[in-house]
Amino acid sequence: MGHKPKRRFCSSWRPGGNESWEQDVYGLEPNLELKEVEYGKGLEEWVSVVLCMTLVTVDFLFLLIHFSANHLYKIIAGIVAGIITADFASGMVHWGADTWGSVDIPVIGKTFIRPFREHHIDPTAKTRHDFIETNGDNCLVTIVPLASMLHKFLSQAPEYIHETYAWKCFLFALAVFVTMTNQIHKWSHSYFGLPPWVRVLQDLHITLLRNHHRIHHVAPHETYFCITTGWLNYLFDRLGFWRKMENITEALTGQKPRTHDLQWAWKMP
Repeated sequence: MGHKPKRRFCSSWRPGGNESWEQDVYGLEPNLELKEVEYGKGLEEWVSVVLCMTLVTVDFLFLLIHFSANHLYKIIAGIVAGIITADFASGMVHWGADTWGSVDIPVIGKTFIRPFREHHIDPTAKTRHDFIETNGDNCLVTIVPLASMLHKFLSQAPEYIHETYAWKCFLFALAVFVTMTNQIHKWSHSYFGLPPWVRVLQDLHITLLRNHHRIHHVAPHETYFCITTGWLNYLFDRLGFWRKMENITEALTGQKPRTHDLQWAWKMP
């Protein structure tokens, strides 16, 4: 008998998709329970994206309404600081998921760690995800801070809004770039069909460069973890930031970095 491929989780199933994928690929009966889970996940992602994009639009309009050129340097500094903070956050999350833990850890192993580990084996898989699947999780994360910002626009006096305008620009830039991190990451693995304006953003290094991110995908995947703009990768690489973080973590926990990553990769069919 020939080797039968292992049944794999189909993260791309959505309502209206190919309902017989299990039969087509493996000759198996459809797993209705799995499809119900995927339907619920897809619905959650749709709601998250629609709600998040609505909040981004409304918050941006309020920022325009209250804009003043006074203290413009503070506004610019706040926006740049928000983008850098988002880049740092993406690096911390990416470093943690790539470096520590196992896919066998309950709950977070399959839902959080495994996608990062699989990405090293098939880096272009995320380019086959649609906009909703790519951005749903990050949109869910930023709904609360964006909603809080809207509440403050509606409840605070205009004078106070002007006093804290630079801080609001920081929070808005942080939320927007965290929201778009997975999309930016996807663009960095897309070599065909990118809109011209996306290529311009990459060329200006406002978003993650393809050649820049490629450095991370050289085994053992131990550097260039920041995947929003990648601005901090140069500095962190020069400082040996991630290696120092790994040394501190190993000293505190006794765990060695990337212990499970290579072992798990060899088990993949």
